Amino acid sequence: MFHLSLNPVFDSYLLVAVAAAALIGLLFVGPDRAKTTRWQRAVFVLIRAVVAALIVLAMLRPTLVYTQTKKQAATLVVLVDQSRSMSVPDAAGRKTRWEALRAALAASADSLGRLQREFELKAYTFDGELHETSTVDGLVQLPKQSTGRETAIGAALDDAMRQEAGKRLLGVLLLSDGAQRTYAPRDLPPQTAAARLRHLGYPMYTCTLGQSRGLGEAKDVALKDLLIAPTVFVNNELTIRGQVRVDGYVNVPIPVRVLFETSPGRMETVAQQTVRAQTDGQLLPIELHYVPKTPGEWRVTLEAPEQPGELVTTNNRLSTFVQVLKGGLNVLYIEGALRVESKFIRRALDSSPDIKVDYVRLDARDPTGRPADLAERLRSGKYLVYLLGDVDSAAFQKGELDGLAESVARGAGLMMLGGFQSFGAGGYGDSPLARVLPVGMDRFERQRSDEPVRDDLHWPGPLRMQPTATGFSHFLTTLSARRSDNATLWSELPPLDGANRFHDVSPGATVLADSGPDHPLLVAQNYGDGRVLAFAGDSTWRWWLQGHEAAFKRFWRQAVLWLARKDQMREGGAWIRLARRRFAPSEQVDFTVGVNSSAGEPIAEAELKADVVAPDGVRRSVALLRQGERATGTLRDLQTPGDYTIELTAGRAGQSLGAAKARFLVFPQDLELDNAAADGSTMESLAAMTGGRAVPPEQLPQLVRQLTEETKQFDIPQETKKTFWDTWPFFLAVVTLLGVEWFCRKRWGLV
Repeated sequence: MFHLSLNPVFDSYLLVAVAAAALIGLLFVGPDRAKTTRWQRAVFVLIRAVVAALIVLAMLRPTLVYTQTKKQAATLVVLVDQSRSMSVPDAAGRKTRWEALRAALAASADSLGRLQREFELKAYTFDGELHETSTVDGLVQLPKQSTGRETAIGAALDDAMRQEAGKRLLGVLLLSDGAQRTYAPRDLPPQTAAARLRHLGYPMYTCTLGQSRGLGEAKDVALKDLLIAPTVFVNNELTIRGQVRVDGYVNVPIPVRVLFETSPGRMETVAQQTVRAQTDGQLLPIELHYVPKTPGEWRVTLEAPEQPGELVTTNNRLSTFVQVLKGGLNVLYIEGALRVESKFIRRALDSSPDIKVDYVRLDARDPTGRPADLAERLRSGKYLVYLLGDVDSAAFQKGELDGLAESVARGAGLMMLGGFQSFGAGGYGDSPLARVLPVGMDRFERQRSDEPVRDDLHWPGPLRMQPTATGFSHFLTTLSARRSDNATLWSELPPLDGANRFHDVSPGATVLADSGPDHPLLVAQNYGDGRVLAFAGDSTWRWWLQGHEAAFKRFWRQAVLWLARKDQMREGGAWIRLARRRFAPSEQVDFTVGVNSSAGEPIAEAELKADVVAPDGVRRSVALLRQGERATGTLRDLQTPGDYTIELTAGRAGQSLGAAKARFLVFPQDLELDNAAADGSTMESLAAMTGGRAVPPEQLPQLVRQLTEETKQFDIPQETKKTFWDTWPFFLAVVTLLGVEWFCRKRWGLV
């Protein structure tokens, strides 16, 4: 559009008119007619008329104004996923996702070429990292195969934004299956990068390749879980549980087996189960059993052999480590009431790696919850120690307490804890245990659960528990290696809330602790080949809560060890604890280390040194952070799959205090194909967050055409002004005309 505008001097047309009139008047003022010819006078009038016209034009200051529309510079960023999951053949026509992606970009090449003529087109491929690529006539240049081992969508978006910083973006076009599969530090959530795009006002357009059901037409047998106890005792049954997902092998028998490291480096098949899937993608439970014979730290592998046609084989096996303990013991803890004491006792005993506690709750009013094999458990000799809590004798069926008495006579240990339904109050004075327990009871002491508490059967608290003169040096009451410290510690323990009242003690029994004369609390005796304890208290949990956790744990551990005749056992030396033994590549591995004296007490001043040995034998030291009596260490960036070993040495003043080793596994993981399901919902949400939209591959050419055509927001109107009255040519024209007039005057002799 063109138009002419006038801007007179001082915005006054009147002034211009006056000047024009004056200049016109000057046309009639000239040389003497007698001295000039008509032709000469005409020349002077013409020159002056032109000069007057130019001066008037300059005073009007005319300006030619015209408007032009130009495109603003903008960039379309194209991000293409080249990870291995794009090789899954679940696109239309049984094409791989990569083939479908290449076809969609090829179909869009003409539209991308037109867009590239008006805007900048920047193309990148990405896997775990971002890779810049070129475009030729709108066709993005891609590798023949998708081979990337990770998919870092969020980090790729963030990297692309940094690369294109300072530019205005037409938008971001993301072509992927939508599933992020990557390790730290490249695990930035895609939503975080999308939020940055939204803040900048740049839309994201997504094109999802692949199906959400995963491998689609591909065949795969994948083990999904491995559940196994971290420790087991020699000759005890180890249960291995897991799940297997079967794709593409419906009604095909699939063997699943357990391989156990029976000697260093030697794996043997020790159990096997065959599963058969009824539908595609079915998850089938696995449960196998093995009884290890040799103590040590051994590798366990759950494996499904590779089947014909499998695309992924790294998910056919799962491995971990199990600690097989020698000299361990099993404890059966039977309670009748839900109470705080039992919770803390179980927690204390579970912290001992060589003690395994099975817990059973018996309620005489609800027999449905009892184990069907309880009689067998009490009689079989499977358990070295039995703990009876606040459980009424009526909760046991006929013959069960007889079996328990026989087990104690054959060498098992038995401890009855205080409670409202324990000892005589629970009816044990008229049971087979009356001859086993070291305190006197009779049938008249019976107290029903719905009756008020009888004062003649229970002592009210507080009751301070102290070892007797006989029991002070007993293994069970030794809470500190130093005799003076032991006495001080017992005096500092919180008192009990109450206790059962023992009217008499069996001949030959020993009172190890009491709360004063004639108030026995802890009584011990032998019965046959077994040992028996009667403990009147039920509130030692207060020791733990009031700052004496170590004393609480030691008391209950030593009670179990004494009952099992393992009171001469000493627990010393260095130790390493790992929360688990299986880690993904790059996953952080945390562990705790320490060293104990021969009495089982932590040595706080010990010097600890830890190394980790990689699968290739390379050794490196690990920094330890001291935390009181123990230290913690952290391992990061362990990429190589295989067996790793943490080695600990402990010393003090140049003297060795022991060494320990612990193994763990970094398992091989195919991030891209272990679970290759596409994630279309994420792609849709990313587009929605930024104001873009998601399209299927067949609509990609149409989307690119629309992006090329719908770009009015990038049109910028530019107004251009042209003037000639303030230019050098205009000025020279006026000067030239005045010079010509002066030349003519000189030439014709008028001056």
